[in-house]
Amino acid sequence: MTTERALVIGGGGVAGISWATGIVAGLADAGVDVTEADLLLGTSAGSNVTAQLGSGVGIAELVRRQVDPAVQSREIVPSMEKFAGLWETLSAIIEETQGDSVDRRQRIGALALTADTVPEAERRAVIETRLPVHEWPARDLRITAVDAGTGELRVFDKDSGVGLVDAVTASSAVPMVWPCATVGGVRYTDGGVRTSVNADLATGYARVLVIAPMPDEELAVQVAGLVAAGARVEVIAPDEAATTAFGVNPLDTATRVPSLEAGRAQGKSDAGRIAALWQD
Repeated sequence: MTTERALVIGGGGVAGISWATGIVAGLADAGVDVTEADLLLGTSAGSNVTAQLGSGVGIAELVRRQVDPAVQSREIVPSMEKFAGLWETLSAIIEETQGDSVDRRQRIGALALTADTVPEAERRAVIETRLPVHEWPARDLRITAVDAGTGELRVFDKDSGVGLVDAVTASSAVPMVWPCATVGGVRYTDGGVRTSVNADLATGYARVLVIAPMPDEELAVQVAGLVAAGARVEVIAPDEAATTAFGVNPLDTATRVPSLEAGRAQGKSDAGRIAALWQD
C-alpha cells in the first residue's frame, strides 16, 4: 500500500540541526507546512529535528531553541583536531571498502567502540536538553542507528520498546567523537554510518521531501530507487550561504545561528518547488 508524504532529514551535526530547522521554518514562512508529514524519518542530526517536529512544539519555538542562549541545548563542543581526525579516518575506510558497506560499517563501529570520548551519560544529557518532549509521539516517527558490533541497521519507532531520548542518542552517536549508545544491552553508533540520509527507508511513500545537510554518495541512488517505486521526490541540500555558515566544524555551537538563518532564507527560496510536491 502506498502512503502519502514522507519528510526525511539526514545528518549534519549541530549546524545541520539548525539549518534543517531553518529550512522547515522558511518553508512555513512561505506557506508550505511540511511538519504534518505522514512519516518523519531522521538520521543523526535529522533524528533530533524529526523528534522535535513530532513533539507538537510549534516551529517558532523550535527556532527560538536554536538561537536564544536562554533555551539553547547544552552542547559539548569537540576539538577541531578530533573532528578533523574523524573525517580523515572515515575517508580512508570508505576508500578501502568500496562496494562493501557491511565491512565499512563494521570497521567504523569497531573504532567507535574503542574511541576515547566523554561518558555515555554526559552525551545523553545533551540529547535530553535538545528534545522539548521526551515521549514518542503517536504519529509515525522513525529514527535510524547502526549496531556498532554487527553493522546492522536498526530503525527505532514508538513500538520498538526504546525511549525516544535513547533512540536519538544512538542515532546521533558520531563515531570516534561521541560514545556509542547502549540500548537494551546493544551498543549503537550513528545512523549516518549506513548513509547520511537513509532516504531509501521512505520507499512506499508517494511524495518524499529529503532535507540533506551533508553530501551523501548514496543519495542519488536512493532517490532513483524511490522514483522507480513511483514516488515524487525533492531534495534540499545546503546552498552556498549555508555551506559557509556550517564552517569547518559543523559540531561547533557557533554555527547554530548563522546556519538557522541560512536555512530559513533557503527554505523561503525553495518554497515554490516544494509546494508543487507537497500541496498538489
